[in-house]
Amino acid sequence: MQKNASRAQYGSDVMAEILRMLDIEYVSFNPGSTFRGLHDSIVNYLGNNKPETIMCNHEGIAIAFAQGYEKVAGKPMAVIVHDVVGLLHCAMHIYGAWLDKSSILILGGTGPVDTEKRRPGIDWTHTALVEGNVVRDYVKFDDQPSSLAGVPNALLRAYQIAIAEPKGPVYVGLDVGLQEELLTAKVSLPSMKRYPNPSSPQADADTIERMAKLLVKASNPVVIASRMGRNPAAVPSLIALAELLALPVIDSGKFNIPDTHPLNLSGAAGELLKEADVILALDVPNLQGSITATETQDRQSTRSIIPEKCQIIHISLDHLPTKSWSQSYGRLMPVDIPVTADTALVLPPLTAACKELLTEKRRVELKKRFDNLKAMHKALRGKWQTMAENEKNKSPLTFPWIAKQVWEVIKDEDWALVNGNFGGWARRLWDGEESYRYAGSGGLGSGMGHALGAALAHRREGRLCINFQTDGDLLYAPSALWTAAHHQIPLLVIMNNNHSYYNSEAHQGAIATNRGRPAKNQGIGTRIENPNVDFAGLARSFGLYGVGPIEKPGDLLPAIEEAVKVVKKKKQLALVDVVTQTQVRGLGAG
Repeated sequence: MQKNASRAQYGSDVMAEILRMLDIEYVSFNPGSTFRGLHDSIVNYLGNNKPETIMCNHEGIAIAFAQGYEKVAGKPMAVIVHDVVGLLHCAMHIYGAWLDKSSILILGGTGPVDTEKRRPGIDWTHTALVEGNVVRDYVKFDDQPSSLAGVPNALLRAYQIAIAEPKGPVYVGLDVGLQEELLTAKVSLPSMKRYPNPSSPQADADTIERMAKLLVKASNPVVIASRMGRNPAAVPSLIALAELLALPVIDSGKFNIPDTHPLNLSGAAGELLKEADVILALDVPNLQGSITATETQDRQSTRSIIPEKCQIIHISLDHLPTKSWSQSYGRLMPVDIPVTADTALVLPPLTAACKELLTEKRRVELKKRFDNLKAMHKALRGKWQTMAENEKNKSPLTFPWIAKQVWEVIKDEDWALVNGNFGGWARRLWDGEESYRYAGSGGLGSGMGHALGAALAHRREGRLCINFQTDGDLLYAPSALWTAAHHQIPLLVIMNNNHSYYNSEAHQGAIATNRGRPAKNQGIGTRIENPNVDFAGLARSFGLYGVGPIEKPGDLLPAIEEAVKVVKKKKQLALVDVVTQTQVRGLGAG
């Protein structure tokens, strides 16, 4: 097997070289002594260049940063955590990346594993047997090589598993002793040509034929697409299939079909699904949630919103990395044609098979269906514009009006929404026609870190990145603003400052009403008041631009315009603090 000679002097030099060979461009971390060897090798041996260090003040921010970066860059970055304490700090965020199917190469400083080399006290309390047990149930793979010779294989395997669909985080513990081991002989590194990225599975011809026959003859077919759009190559394939068969598409993910496409009927899901005779589900992790409704006050009551005889096709790989500990897989739903395959690979041959089955008569019928769906799409977009305009005089400000005002400023820019979605109003009011426009959102306490990682990935293209940041979420990790300032990551932040953990407030109101108790107390223990947080002042404390709180609708547009000028000219984060309603009455929160 071909080998590459290394000039490494220490074990951590070898580890750093492997990271470069894997094309890891960035590594985020909160500094710690158990990876001081690897830290030194990245900074001094590699010169802080590929990978470049991203310093964070909490390990959770480091994980969220990597999660946002991967969803835009399409490849993982590395995160290094400080033994047991660092791993415990970021465990929740690793779980969020697991749920989000985001590939992250997580490295942990470990040990010293050799008990004879441990200092009294601190090395014992910071070492576990084995550290990977902390996260084993919500990573795709974990390893802890016991020799330096085993490190390259462990890192290569972890990387391949992380990027294989469905993607996910992996963890490799790197012993302090191995990192600081002085090499007494030259080390040879493996050739990356012998470790290509794994291919994804495809559906067999018979299954493709069965799907095609079902879709072509369907009277009221509906497509539900979720994670499919993570692979940009799948988007034009879905459009081609949808246009061929006049399929309405419900986009339940970050981006599966352009907002302006006439077959994007995401806003008519209820109306379409109640008449559906065939559903094509594409990478839908929560199929139950897409085809059932839950009663607001009784969280245990669900009802189907599709006809009993509706047939379901589900193309997905989500079940492959299922773990028993986290039952995130949801309820097992009846599916007529379950397909274990990569949607990006299945859609082109499925489209070709459908085309072969179409008669001229059927094409004429489908043209009529297309025209009806196009009219429905146009009516929805027009209704949403009117609804947003009707919110212009309300204070506190509402999501539709904020989204409309932001769009007025950014519509001629090369923009990307890197966290949040203005309660769904960005997709309703903006003209998002490229898959990179939407990065989705981070999990609990991950919003700002997620936005910064995604913005870093967009920075080389000079895109204007927007983060619709909720107030309670930022308070989990406000020091992410320091990372933004230190690494000069341009980002427009619109604060959704409703002075509340509103999801909990709504639940408190619902349970109180259901029990016949006073709903007026729903804010106790959930409102972020007394004192109100000065988010603009918080941004300024890190040397960044901050304005607000904005409470009058007329003050919003000029504030956004000035903030965008700061982001573009100074290449830094600018924060606009907007006081918002907890809920838009008659519209819902999203």
